[in-house]
Order: sequence, then C-alpha cells, then structure tokens
Amino acid sequence: MTLKLKAQILCGEEIAMGPGKADLLEAIDREGSITRAGKVMGMSYRRAWLLVDAMNRCWAAPLVETAAGGAKGGGAVLTETGREVLAAYRQLERSISATAREGGAVLARLARAEPLPAGR
Repeated sequence: MTLKLKAQILCGEEIAMGPGKADLLEAIDREGSITRAGKVMGMSYRRAWLLVDAMNRCWAAPLVETAAGGAKGGGAVLTETGREVLAAYRQLERSISATAREGGAVLARLARAEPLPAGR
C-alpha cells in the first residue's frame, strides 16, 4: 500500500496553492518568465498565466509580479509574499510527508498487497 497525501490551500472554490502551483512558482523564479516556466513544465503560456492569475487573486498580495515585454524584455519575478507563501507551503509538504511516513507504516501493515476481486 502506498499512502499519498497532497496539500491544497483553498480560497473559496479556487485552489490558491497546491503542488503544481508551487512547482510553477519555482519555475518562474528560476526562469524569470511565465512563458519559459510554462514551457519547462510542459504547459501553454495561457495555462501558466491562468494559474498565476488565480494565485495572485487569492493571497493578501500578489505572488508574481510581471513586466510587459518589448525592448526591455519583460519577465516575471516572485514577490516577497510569493517567496514567503512558497517557503511555507514547502514546509507544510515536508510536515505532511513526515506524518504520512509514520501513519503509513501502520496502514501498510494492515493493508492487502492487492485488492480482493470485485463481487466477493
């Protein structure tokens, strides 16, 4: 048995932060661009932009700041709030993983390796 837990932080019905959005923030931080971050993650610019827009609308301050393209090149950077939210989320993930390892040992001992056939 495998125990897999993931943290999602909701803002109303919107996912304000989850594993994919945290990965996107890290990619934006690394790449300096929503376009390049989306590409390295295998998603379109539109999808990446929609995720950034959702995050920016869900927190007290925007997580990503953008500059329009053109002669100066544009780009995107994490704000101080973005860095703080990302660090806190990654810490939450580490805590959840540690708890899952502890609880998972008990559950793994009690679980079957494979499910019984249906209809029994």
